[in-house]
Amino acid sequence: MKNLLILLFLFSSLSVFSQTKVGGVELPNEILVKENRMQLQGAGTRVKLWMDMYAMGLYLSSDMNNAEQIISKDESMGIRLQIISGLITSEKMEKATRDGFKNATKGEIAHIKTEIDEFISVFLGDIEKEDVFEFMYTPESGTMVYKNGELKDTIIGLPFKQALFGIWLCNKPADKNLKEKLLK
Repeated sequence: MKNLLILLFLFSSLSVFSQTKVGGVELPNEILVKENRMQLQGAGTRVKLWMDMYAMGLYLSSDMNNAEQIISKDESMGIRLQIISGLITSEKMEKATRDGFKNATKGEIAHIKTEIDEFISVFLGDIEKEDVFEFMYTPESGTMVYKNGELKDTIIGLPFKQALFGIWLCNKPADKNLKEKLLK
């Protein structure tokens, strides 16, 4: 009986600390943001010119694998992005992000231009290999933007969140293979 209890304790401990490895990066299987528990839906790497640029995980508070539903849903969800290439610079990240917003909104960015500029300011300065960016949305707070665990900004509004998640989940995503992996 004692051995069974020890085994059960070890098993339950492992699930608390369980992680998923992708692109050499350990992503937690669960994230808690402002009392909102989110599960890792899917994970993959952004590939450009046959090289991994960053590892990414999509976190949802309810089980969904429909991209349009995830984009439009007004519930807690998040993205964790970890830089795995030294080739990423703030200038390249800014350009890719602006292009992503244009693709996600079909070019209709005027109504969230201020929010996009505010968001992109987080990428200004040095971006280094192993930097971690987290974009955590809750309906009551908006999109909280973290860099290496430090809250850098909070951007209010569902339309911004929809465009942000659309960068990776829209019909013209940053990386089609990554989109598929995020939705698994």
